[in-house]
Amino acid sequence: MKAVILIPARYESSRYPGKPLAELKGATGISKPLIQRSVEAARRITGVSGVFVVTDDDRIARVCGGFGVGVIMTSPECRNGTERCAEALAQLHEPDLVINFQGDALLTPPHFVESLIERMRLPDVDVATPAMRLRSSEVRILQQEEAAGRVGGTTVVTDAADRALYFSKRLIPHLPKGALDGEESPVCLHVGVYAYRPAALSAYAASPPAELEELEGLEQLRFLVAGIPIAIVDVEAPPFALRELNNPEDVAPIEEALARAGIE
Repeated sequence: MKAVILIPARYESSRYPGKPLAELKGATGISKPLIQRSVEAARRITGVSGVFVVTDDDRIARVCGGFGVGVIMTSPECRNGTERCAEALAQLHEPDLVINFQGDALLTPPHFVESLIERMRLPDVDVATPAMRLRSSEVRILQQEEAAGRVGGTTVVTDAADRALYFSKRLIPHLPKGALDGEESPVCLHVGVYAYRPAALSAYAASPPAELEELEGLEQLRFLVAGIPIAIVDVEAPPFALRELNNPEDVAPIEEALARAGIE
């Protein structure tokens, strides 16, 4: 199965303009731009035939050229990374599988994506994404974030066949008294990396943005509203904290995680 990794990257960001070019220090103190670190993370994944950055920005394209990764230019009209991946399909040589590897998720362990590829070898699913069960202590931290008006992560609930029922930036499901008494919680944290069959990507691009997608700010909900199931693949959490670069204050904890993971 021919799998290609696409890393959508845009320069403009309401919370962190120029984020893909933000410099991050690794375990040896060497600074590299976020987009380079994301590409290096993607290249550690086995079972893929190529890695490309997908962008509409010449500044990002120039930096990518400096460290030798292929770039696919797309329209600035793309509303999210999934639309950007769908547009890039026309410039790829008929892959069996497209991986959307988030440009700010440089700490994503390789086995997360390798598990998705393995799941997609079965013909019963067109889209897959990972999630991990949280410990009760981790959920309490998310509750504190939510109480303070901040988004601590995206959660997902599934059916008996491990297909997504819903994703939310709020904690789901509802946690009655006693739900967090045990070490393990009933909450699953979604990890924002996706595997698509090309037909599912094309169907996504042909569907209008969904109201739930816009309310939650979660692009994957368009698949569910359009009736395209999303398989949820259970993954084991790494020994370091997974954190995306969404705000400038995320730089220090991400550099700490890079050092703990031994990533130079």
